[in-house]
This record gives sequence, structure tokens and C-alpha cells, in this order.
Amino acid sequence: MIHDGDGVREPHRLRAGALGTASITFFVVSAAAPIVAIAGGFPLGMMFGDGAGFAGMLLLCMGILLLFAAGYTAMARHAVSAGGFYSLVARGLGGTAGGGAAMIGLIAYNAMQIGLYGMFGVALRNLLLDYGGVDLPWYLYCALAWACIAVLGYRQVDLSAKILSVLVVAEYIAVLVLDGAILRKGGAHGINLRSFGPLVLSGTPSIGFLFCFAGFMGFEATTIYGEEARNPERTVPRATYFAVLLIGLFYALSMWCLTLGQGVDQLVPHLKSLTDITSFMFDLATRYVGHWLSATMSVLFVTSIFAGLLAFHNAASRYFFALGREGLLPAALGRTHGAHQSPHIGSLLQSALAFVVVAIFAITRSDPVLTLFSWLTNLGTLGIIAAMGLAAAAVPVFFWRRPDIDPGLFRGTLAPVISCVALWTIFALANLHFNVLTGSEGAWNIVLPGLVEAAAVVGVARARQLRFTAPARFSALGFGGSPENNNKAAQAAQHAEKQSWINH
Repeated sequence: MIHDGDGVREPHRLRAGALGTASITFFVVSAAAPIVAIAGGFPLGMMFGDGAGFAGMLLLCMGILLLFAAGYTAMARHAVSAGGFYSLVARGLGGTAGGGAAMIGLIAYNAMQIGLYGMFGVALRNLLLDYGGVDLPWYLYCALAWACIAVLGYRQVDLSAKILSVLVVAEYIAVLVLDGAILRKGGAHGINLRSFGPLVLSGTPSIGFLFCFAGFMGFEATTIYGEEARNPERTVPRATYFAVLLIGLFYALSMWCLTLGQGVDQLVPHLKSLTDITSFMFDLATRYVGHWLSATMSVLFVTSIFAGLLAFHNAASRYFFALGREGLLPAALGRTHGAHQSPHIGSLLQSALAFVVVAIFAITRSDPVLTLFSWLTNLGTLGIIAAMGLAAAAVPVFFWRRPDIDPGLFRGTLAPVISCVALWTIFALANLHFNVLTGSEGAWNIVLPGLVEAAAVVGVARARQLRFTAPARFSALGFGGSPENNNKAAQAAQHAEKQSWINH
């Protein structure tokens, strides 16, 4: 047994009670990198998608995610684990499907985290070049961020939460200042609600919807911090709903204001005329408030990416930890630090992967934004959509197998089924339009989406292997890996078998 300041704790468990609702919400909101989405991704979504109707599409996307959250949080109350989606899929659809979801989640969170380094390096380089005259290669700035992330991810999780809370609040204040200025001055041609009417379905709405959905990536990671949450049965659902509503309403308000600031009819032509799409928000900040806000946002753009790097690093390291603890990956990954109770080995592995991948892109002189950022973050988005689709499918099955738990018809069946259909439709659209998401053509638009399916195959094969070599561990997949939870897994399996016999 290992002792700490609070007494005796079970070995290789995460630090219980370290995070409240606000801390978890900051983790997932920072993973969404709101100012990066508003400045970079969303203008592309408006240009290639539904133009001025983009703000309304964001509300539609938020509604679908709230449906997903209804079933997701209903089941998460009974499946608290650092494995996130994997744990829910294993508990609902069985260990074999859980193995596939595990590897999809693993590749998704690592791809999202590593891809962000490309944008970070370029953003910090441009900032220091514009305001300090310093011109260094982008990968040196990546190395600086990498060292900070490696240290923070290795240490106690509440330290990361405190840093993220400061960065996220600063982002929101800056964008809201711009929103308020545009509304106060009446925009370019007065205030109107056209963005929330028929314009939502104008242009190519399917592409606009994909960019909307990508902006929410990270919110679903609330369950990953379940083991470290105070009162997880209440904290995780609250954080999930808060995150979806906070992100969605903030996005919709901000994109509506930016649309008004440029003018509904002038929006798309103006976006197409820009050589740098990210200048759209900064130009409006200068026009409606002043250069000081544009300069502040330039700094926050960099810190927003850093916040996303840290949030996805924490998510990926906990996936490594959960899968190592339960036998899908080497057992060493399932250990926690003696003092920090952090998944330190998983953190070190994630840092090592990031270092190697970024180094490869730097050595090959690939464009850090058009390749490293665009390819990997869109691969990560695709993987997270697939994992969410599997989790949504797992919810009604889980409650069907556990008739002693009654979440209600809406949360237990209707909401997850509707969101499951929507998520797999989004997954199909993302595969179909992957070249639009990456902004490039070529074989990579086939290879990268194929990695999601390949990860699922590897995960299924590993779970099947575990089923024959260690059946007790296989039956406990999704339960957290401790002897106590292994007993719970056996009891749950027996209970489900008994209930199935009774019902038939």
C-alpha cells in the first residue's frame, strides 16, 4: 500500500477528489480551444459551408450534442473510469467492441494533441516576429511548449486545471469584448437574426456542419476525469452539460456577431478575398475596438493552443493509463506516480510520441499547418466522432441489460439512439469530405481516415486475444482494473445473465 497525506490509498489509482465541476469544465473547454476555432476553423466553415447561417448551424450542432450528453451522462454515472468512451463501450457492447473503441480513442486523442503543435509553433513564431522582431524556426517554439506540457502532465492534475482556468477565462473575456462592441455599434448594416433562419441550410450545409462539430471536440472528455472528480456521479454530468452549453452558446453568439460585423451579404465574398483566413477576426477587432484588442487576441490565440495541448495531453495519458491497467496495453502504463498520483508513465509515453512525430515533420520540412496540424487534428476529430458513435450505441444496450437501473425512456433510449444515428451520419460525411477538412488533395485523404478503422481492428484483435489468454481480465474490461472492480465486473456479468434468463 502507498501512503499519502490523506492516509492509505490503493496503489496505481488516480488522485481521487482532486477536481470539481469547474475544473473539469475548464479542461474540456480548453481542449476545444475556442479562440482558435473562432479565428481559424469557423471562417473556413462559413466560406466552404453555409456562410452567414453558420451561427445557426452551431446551435443545431449543440442540440445534437445535448442529446448525446443525455444518454452519455446517464450511463457515465454507473461507469466511472479514466477510460472515457472505451469504458462505456466495454460496459455496454462488451469487451471486444470496447477494445476497438479503446484504440480509436487512443489514436484520436494523441493525433489531436500532436497536431496542435504545428499550429502552436507557427502562431508563436508569427507573434514574436510581429511584435519582437525575433525569427526562429517553428519547431523550436514547439520544443518549448513540449517541455512545459511534459512537466505539467507528469505532475498533479489540479496544477494543470488552475493554469487552464486562467487561460480560458482570458479567451472568453477578449472575444466577448469584441462581441459587445459589434452589437453596440450595430454591426456593418444593423442588427438582424438572418443567421438563424433559412440561411442555415444555404450553400453546402453538410460541410458547415462538419466544421461546427469539429469546434466542440474535447467536450466529451469529462468522463476521463471521473476517477479524479469529487462526487463523480454528479460532477461529471454537470461538467458535461456545462461544457456543451458554454461552448455552444459562446460560439453561436460570437459567430453571429462576427457575421454582423462584416455584413451578412458581404461575408463570404470577403472571406474568399483574404490571403490569411485567420485575419478575419483580428481585423474586426481592430476595426470595432482597436489594435490593442487585436494584439491581445494574438497572444490569447497562442495561449489557447497551449491550453488545448495540455488538455489533450492529459486525456491521452489517462487513456494510456486506463488501457495499461486493464491489460489492453503493457501493465507499466497502468501505474501512477507515488507522490502526484498522476498517470506519469502514460504522460511520458505521450510526450515521447509527440517529440518523435513533430521531429519527423520538422526534419522533412513539411508545412506545420497544412500537414502536421491539418492532417492530425482532422484524423483526431474523425476518431472522436467514431468513438462517440460507439458510446451512443452502448447506452441503450447497457440499460437493456440492467433493468434494475431505470434512467427513463428519453435518457436511456430515445436520446442515445437519435444521437447515434446523427453521429454516424456525421462520420460518413467527414469521410466523404475529408479533403475539405484538411484543405488538401491526394492519397492522404484515404490513408488518414483508414487509420481509424485500422485502430479499431487492432483493438478488437487485442481484446479477443485477452479473452482467450486472460478471460477474467477480459470480463473486467471497462471496470477500472482493480481487484475490487474486477469483482464488480463478475457480479455485473452474473446479474445481466440472470436478468436475461428471467426475461426470457
